[in-house]
Amino acid sequence: MDRLSLLVWVPVITMIVISFFKDPKKVRLIAAAGMAVQLVQIILLMLAFFAERQAGNDAEMLFFKDIAWYSNLNIHYTVGIDGISLSLILLTGIVIFTGVFASWEITDRAQEFFITLILLATGVFGFFISLDLFTMFLFYELAVIPMYLLIGIWGSGPKEYSAMKLTLMLMGASALLLVGLLGIYFNSAPDGGPLTFNYIEISKIHLPEAVQYFFFPLTFVGFGVLAALYPFHTWSPDGHASAPTAVSMLHAGVLMKLGGYGALRIAVMLMPQAAHEMAWIFIILATIGAVYGALGAIAQKDLKYINAYSSVSHLGLILFATLIFNQVAFEGAVLQMISHGLITALFFALIGMIYSRTHTRNIYEMGGIMKVMPVLGTAYMVAGFASLGLPGFSAFVAEMTIFVGSFQNSALFVRVATILVISSIVITAVYILRAAAIMLYGPLRKQEFELLPDARWYDKVAVFILIGAIAGMGMFPNWLAEMIYTDFTPMFNRFIAN
Repeated sequence: MDRLSLLVWVPVITMIVISFFKDPKKVRLIAAAGMAVQLVQIILLMLAFFAERQAGNDAEMLFFKDIAWYSNLNIHYTVGIDGISLSLILLTGIVIFTGVFASWEITDRAQEFFITLILLATGVFGFFISLDLFTMFLFYELAVIPMYLLIGIWGSGPKEYSAMKLTLMLMGASALLLVGLLGIYFNSAPDGGPLTFNYIEISKIHLPEAVQYFFFPLTFVGFGVLAALYPFHTWSPDGHASAPTAVSMLHAGVLMKLGGYGALRIAVMLMPQAAHEMAWIFIILATIGAVYGALGAIAQKDLKYINAYSSVSHLGLILFATLIFNQVAFEGAVLQMISHGLITALFFALIGMIYSRTHTRNIYEMGGIMKVMPVLGTAYMVAGFASLGLPGFSAFVAEMTIFVGSFQNSALFVRVATILVISSIVITAVYILRAAAIMLYGPLRKQEFELLPDARWYDKVAVFILIGAIAGMGMFPNWLAEMIYTDFTPMFNRFIAN
């Protein structure tokens, strides 16, 4: 079996083993062991990837594998990775591993919960390794559909409403996306050859401009809805607020990155003329989303809603960068996907841990938390500093790359939009510091909070790994940035040529 397919099979085997056990303790141990194997496998894959590149292998996609699946429609199981997809696979491995530990206290139908959670992650891994657009779409759906069950069964608050709203909006977006992908497929052979879903083959041809103008907005919006594109973002805050901790971590940290990745790699790269012509529309929407999300976070009292609106804002930066059309901005978009994935996963993990102790997410019902939970309180401050772009953390690297790339575009419209987007970072500092000051410092609001326990060992595993990854990316960004930038080159050259 090829090593990329193992990224799908290890979670599948983990789910099968879990299905034989009902005891929550055994279930979570198996889940942790399976995702530990997955994370180790990803690290070994990265080492093999670097070895191939250093040995002079300059193929656009490494570890390529192609198996005919349904020959009548030329649908293949085609997999391969470059530095862009590999970096997001690493992000997914870190978030699902830490998500298991953040869910350590779940005992209600633990077997079903961990199976469904790992099923979601399986879809994400499959999506990032797929080079066949139809197979990629199947994995995309496999990642999205479990969200309904995870929120509807194990969520809190108006969970049925939130789960249904999320599902209906994402399924609607999937319908648009499917039409867009089929439009690409049926126009993938302009010279009369066989139609194909193969991404590499399609990227080497020039889709007719009329086709691009019709199917680009469908594809971009289809992916953009999952990336909280304004005004289609409304499912996201409700979904985050009702989801259990690990689901929020995967949802915001990884699942929403499928939207940004697809918008960049498929919509923009395969249909460059339409992307250029229509970019101004989506730049406006992304700019509104970045500023509106930050302002929306200021108005919230619930910690999960604060982080949910913060995610809308930071994902707006990703979509904004995909429409700037230079290699630095594109690199910044990918770096922001990784950075935001790690930071928001840490935030949601900490919010879940604090809520499990205080039984409230309202910042005005908390206070002085730092006195009784110094580890969790300090970790929350670290997450806050990282989110507002403090140098030494991942967001500084990602956001500066986006802003530098955006200003390299000399168009006045783009530069004005960039200034507006930068203002969202200033607003971020307001809601992050305000929430931290209210909940962490000052006197305890409730006497019973004096007895609250601090982080347990499994909480520390999740928190310290995420903080280590955020700080590591912030202080040693070169290897990741160069890997992404180098592997963008052939794709970007075709983009410019088309």
